[in-house]
Amino acid sequence: MTKYQQLLPLFLSYVKENTRSDENSTTIPSTERQVIFLNKLVQQLKDLGLAEVKYNETNGYVTALLPSNQAKKVPTIGFLAHVDTADFNAEGISPQIVENYDGQAIIPLDAAGNYVLDPAEFPALTHYAGHTLITTDGSTLLGSDDKSGVAEIMTALAYLLAHPEIKHGDLKVGFGPDEEIGTGADKFDVADFNADFAYTVDGGPEGQLEYETFSAAALEVTIAGKNVHPSTAKGIMVNALQLGIDFQNALPAAEVPEKTDGREGFFHLLSFNGTVDEAKMSYIIRDFERDGLARRKALVETIAAKLNEPFTQPRVQVKMYDQYYNMVEVMKDHMDVVELAERAMVALGITPDEEPVRGGTDGSKISFMGLPTPNLFAGGENMHGRYEFVSLQVMEKAVDVILKISELNAQ
Repeated sequence: MTKYQQLLPLFLSYVKENTRSDENSTTIPSTERQVIFLNKLVQQLKDLGLAEVKYNETNGYVTALLPSNQAKKVPTIGFLAHVDTADFNAEGISPQIVENYDGQAIIPLDAAGNYVLDPAEFPALTHYAGHTLITTDGSTLLGSDDKSGVAEIMTALAYLLAHPEIKHGDLKVGFGPDEEIGTGADKFDVADFNADFAYTVDGGPEGQLEYETFSAAALEVTIAGKNVHPSTAKGIMVNALQLGIDFQNALPAAEVPEKTDGREGFFHLLSFNGTVDEAKMSYIIRDFERDGLARRKALVETIAAKLNEPFTQPRVQVKMYDQYYNMVEVMKDHMDVVELAERAMVALGITPDEEPVRGGTDGSKISFMGLPTPNLFAGGENMHGRYEFVSLQVMEKAVDVILKISELNAQ
């Protein structure tokens, strides 16, 4: 029997709601379906009995306060999670529950067996023998990123309210939009949130404790071609698609996600669309060092200039903007926040895994806003696609960590 009876039902109800964000939207949140879900969380927080529950229409965040249950003043902790899901089918999510997984057998996701979770392809599965796994049906993502974090925070709040013998200080919670499109924390109101430090509950497997992330930039390439009949094209036609291929081929071939790991950065081509007349390419650029990111951006400018040399007018236009920076630049001066999470995990028999995260979280931006915010594990594996799964037992341990951090802080 699980320690947290409401955790699995909460998680299943959350993931069944489509909260996919939209990078082409200009609204905050980027989709109305996120607004609907966020307002449901408002009601759930009120039903729990939390204070200061509100939805901020300016930044799309739901925030609330669980007041301290002791006279001694201790630092206020924030716990944050995002409600949106990534750019993959999120309509009609039908989670499947695999009880007492044996760690070896292939799990067919769909009835036809076209999609399977196979330890030969996904070795992490071997870590979950005996666990209860929640998977997709092969047609959607699951949404553990970050509905796991939302469910875990809500479960921890309910548990603390039901167990007043666990002493804690003021706890602030925040549920926000649009993390997956990199804009969710842009307008986060640190002063209004009023915490001394915070944690995003948005990591992967058990033990992840992340306080170093990529520095990140987005790149949009627009290529203007000139389309004429191929029979008379010599010296006249400019094939935008070919220029796009040339642009991609001029980037370092080994510096792509599928060929890098550890502290190696990359250029990642997300989309390439167009015709002879016009083409558009979308990239993300990643590097752990700020000057490394600058060098990558400079290379992009050099390649574009080189491709434009044969033409009387520029054909290749690049637009770049920084998305977030490596949070270690802030966290190095607030390692006590990391150490509190370390102590909580060790007390629970969990080994902290502090490898730099090859990605980013809302905590990357929020830390630079003045609120140190490292990232805690939430349990998800194979996130952002049909092979996503999460262990119920690991989600329970994430709740344990939230509770233990709150308890240790009160001491």
